[in-house]
Amino acid sequence: MERIQNGGPRANGFSSRKMLKGIDQLAWQRISYKALFALLFATPALVQYGLGLPFWCYPIAFAILFLPVFGIFMMAFNRMCVAEYGVQSTNVSRFIDFSDPTLASKYANKKIPMEVLYEAYADGKLDFKCDVLEALENRHLFSTFELTFDHIRFLIYNFIPELIFHSKIQDAEQVCDHYDRGNDFYEAFLGPMMIYTSGICRNESETLEEMQSNKLKMVGEKCQMREGDRHLDIGCGWGTLVNYAAENHGTHSTGVTLAKRQIEWGQGVAEKKQVGSRIKFLCMDYRDIPNTKYDKITCLEMAEHVGVKNFQSFLAQVRDMLEDDGIFFLQIAGLRRTWQWEDFIWGLFMAKYIFPGADASCPLGWIVTELERAGFEIHSSETIGVHYSLTINRWYDNWMKPANQAAMTEKYGRIVRIWNIFLAWSTIIARQGNSTCTQLVCHKNLNVYDRLKLFKVKSN
Repeated sequence: MERIQNGGPRANGFSSRKMLKGIDQLAWQRISYKALFALLFATPALVQYGLGLPFWCYPIAFAILFLPVFGIFMMAFNRMCVAEYGVQSTNVSRFIDFSDPTLASKYANKKIPMEVLYEAYADGKLDFKCDVLEALENRHLFSTFELTFDHIRFLIYNFIPELIFHSKIQDAEQVCDHYDRGNDFYEAFLGPMMIYTSGICRNESETLEEMQSNKLKMVGEKCQMREGDRHLDIGCGWGTLVNYAAENHGTHSTGVTLAKRQIEWGQGVAEKKQVGSRIKFLCMDYRDIPNTKYDKITCLEMAEHVGVKNFQSFLAQVRDMLEDDGIFFLQIAGLRRTWQWEDFIWGLFMAKYIFPGADASCPLGWIVTELERAGFEIHSSETIGVHYSLTINRWYDNWMKPANQAAMTEKYGRIVRIWNIFLAWSTIIARQGNSTCTQLVCHKNLNVYDRLKLFKVKSN
């Protein structure tokens, strides 16, 4: 495998232009939605008829049986797809070194489900015989995207309740547990700029810091930030965009996050840059942001955490806070509509360990519809998924440095190995398009809006 300058493995195909590894399992195309809906509606009716229950019991039977029927159908369909590509393999021992005898015996000549793989790896029951990213580039040789009972259990007891409620208490617990873990944990892979969103790569030799600087510049340009603009950054993270806008564009910027350690970091940077008088940080839920008017509102990869349930009300809140001639910049990650089983298994992994509560990571079509429903017009849309892959690859390089691995493992334990999987696997996922990221420049859809200010004549 090729190596890049900072020592980490180059993601397959970026530089060499060779045929990318992987297998397309077009589950979205092959699943029978008619059969699924027939089972969902017919099973309660059959149970009701078989037990001799009155007709008014049907809604109750439907509610009780919906999740079991859906789960059984999906697992059966998943097993059919997995079986088609084969579960027997002699390649497992080429990539995996088992320290657990039971696992070693069970998967000696059989592919290991991805969920079993990453849980066992995190527990130290197995290790890879090569670099983690290099191993996962060849994952089809030794693993399957099998839907397990642990997945179903997580869906029923964690994911679905989180999707339904998305209360302030729930969101605060998830955000604080995740982002208040320790700034040193995140600095170990994000680097000194502390930006946990996709950068923009102009050429493959660029460093992580150069890519993130490109992104900050791009956001400023797309938002047409001007001196004196009132700027709000929702989900500001460690405040890098807030400080950048104040320093480079002369804005009066406000950053909002639930994580206290992020604010402490951002305030420290503001003092060093001497922009403290132009910036403000609010440690609060986005729903509690004071209803003040802003010229520019940015939201980079936070809206996913709002949730499907609250997404429309979130956009309505943004619209109310935005001046009629203002610009709303939304950068959002989401799964593709043409889903494959790897998308599904990776998404459940991310929901469990990396971004809990981010159930609004939806296909672009859904996002666009919600924006238009909320009264926004979309001026431009740019997919930056491949840039995200390159960004995550740089994070992976930082994270896998021996000094960082040793320090983080000593302090944080099991979660470090989870992060090894997350960064390696997500480098591939973003490159393949299983999940992507999009920048959307929006404004209020008003007759009086000056659209000419957003118009540029392209040279080509």
